[in-house]
Amino acid sequence: MDSPDSVLAVTASGVTFQNPLVLAAGTAAYGRELAGVIRLDRLGGLVTKAVSVEPRPGAPAPRVADFGHGMINAVGLANPGAAGVRRDELPWLARELNSARVIVNVIGRVVEDFAEVVRLLDDAEGFHAYELNVSCPNTRQGGLEFGADPAALAQLVCQARAATKRPLFVKLSPTLTNIGDVAKSAADAGADAITVINTIPGLVIDTATRRPVLGFGTGGVSGPGLRPVGVLATRRVRLAVSLPILGVGGVTSADDALQYLLAGATLVGIGTAALADPRLPERIVSDLQRWCVANGVRSITDVIGTLEWPT
Repeated sequence: MDSPDSVLAVTASGVTFQNPLVLAAGTAAYGRELAGVIRLDRLGGLVTKAVSVEPRPGAPAPRVADFGHGMINAVGLANPGAAGVRRDELPWLARELNSARVIVNVIGRVVEDFAEVVRLLDDAEGFHAYELNVSCPNTRQGGLEFGADPAALAQLVCQARAATKRPLFVKLSPTLTNIGDVAKSAADAGADAITVINTIPGLVIDTATRRPVLGFGTGGVSGPGLRPVGVLATRRVRLAVSLPILGVGGVTSADDALQYLLAGATLVGIGTAALADPRLPERIVSDLQRWCVANGVRSITDVIGTLEWPT
């Protein structure tokens, strides 16, 4: 009989994950902060908090708010910078994680920043791939997202590709007009996998003070309502490219994760729900195992992309 680990194992861009569930970027920091409440090695992996060339202080407080139907945040991509992550975080990950795979999320203000972060980290241990967050605003282009500018996107991915042999995931925004075409552009430039989606921009107002609830003003909306958007983006990307997909957004159960897998994702990210209930990711892994047994599925890979579209 197949072991539970072999039933749930998936491979994305040459990296084998013991199961498809990973903690989404920003929600697990660099792993250390959740080690006491989540058995990280029970998960497929985690995507780290953002890493930039230089340290970033982030947005003013308050940075996170619950609005009853989800969460809105404007953390401002605060992080200790590539040198700090290399010195303090990656050694811990290399020492403490044996089974879970680690993907480092990379951000930048200009195109060249992404490749620079990769160069600064690439010969270190403790991680297996990069996730390029091209939802960041390109300051050189007046704040236009890198992913919304085909030339900037191609340049960014090509430069990062030249700086590493590790797999490159490219994370796309749900606001892109044609996310499938953008995924194809990223693939043509050298991406190994696609992550969809990031949060949706939003604004929550405190009517008592007549001010935004966040210190920055606007923020990124996440939570269960994001799931249908993420699942549709996953399907559109799957129709456009054959690369592995990390589907993220609104996952709160094994059924939610299965929706992403059926739509074509190889990996499924969980974020907001894990912040509310840190034990939830482990339960989802167990529920996926039970679902496979109950449905006679010998490998979760047999489920990926098997959505039956109405005729």
